[in-house]
Amino acid sequence: MDLEGELSRMAGEYGGAGEPTRHETRSDVVVVRRGEVVVKAHSARDEQAPLRLRLKASASAALTGVMLPPLDREVRTVCGRSVTVWPAGTPVGRDDPDAAPWEEGARLLARLHAVPLTMVPPLPEAGGPERMARAVTGMPGDGAAQRVVRQAFAALPEPEPVPRLLTHGDWHLGQLVHRSDRWLLIDVDDLGVGDPAWDLARPAAWFAAGLLDADTWGRFLNAYLASGGPALDPHDPWARLDIPARAVTVQLAAVAVGHAHREDRELDEVEQSLVQSCGRIVGLKQG
Repeated sequence: MDLEGELSRMAGEYGGAGEPTRHETRSDVVVVRRGEVVVKAHSARDEQAPLRLRLKASASAALTGVMLPPLDREVRTVCGRSVTVWPAGTPVGRDDPDAAPWEEGARLLARLHAVPLTMVPPLPEAGGPERMARAVTGMPGDGAAQRVVRQAFAALPEPEPVPRLLTHGDWHLGQLVHRSDRWLLIDVDDLGVGDPAWDLARPAAWFAAGLLDADTWGRFLNAYLASGGPALDPHDPWARLDIPARAVTVQLAAVAVGHAHREDRELDEVEQSLVQSCGRIVGLKQG
């Protein structure tokens, strides 16, 4: 039986019923839902020991009501891949962007960042910076867009010393599901200890690139600050956001350019905006 079939069979072991559905991803991660059970085969590059710690943290009492807890606290091995099992939730709908739960996401991040590290099992480094570097080094091609992205990567300033807190590591709206009348964070793959400003950097990068309107960005930022989010100075949020937002801009541009190259097509408008933002990062360095 292939990996997808094994994941479907495993979902049945945990009470999943009906026809399995594979959730499409743009990586080697394989996610299969069967009824109310979701089984995830993590990336082949993910080591099992750190994943086990992250899974244990997501199931801890300190993260109740913040992160979706797994159905099983153990990491299974299927076809040579690390596999985890989760209850199903309803993801953010793509058909009604005005209804996207930006404020709920911000409040959950504020609660996550406020959890003392002593309240969760020891965790590895949060995966944000490594994810960004991996996106650039793995970007194929050597065209004009690729060169701008690589120049922007080289122009990123060294991060400043900041308080190290519990950090999601790869937050975006796709990391929210609705279950039991509440929104919860999902995806433990990059959960760890790091700079929590990285969790706010993706919407900040979208805003800086003109891809997120000022009203939505303001609602997200204000909800985070009003909830006591410790990542930012409420009097000068960009003092902490600037460097992570630049880094995530480079990551998003590298991923976008890589997809366009592999699909042998021109960059679309959003992808062009990200590359143009990288050009501005290069200009800041040169200036």
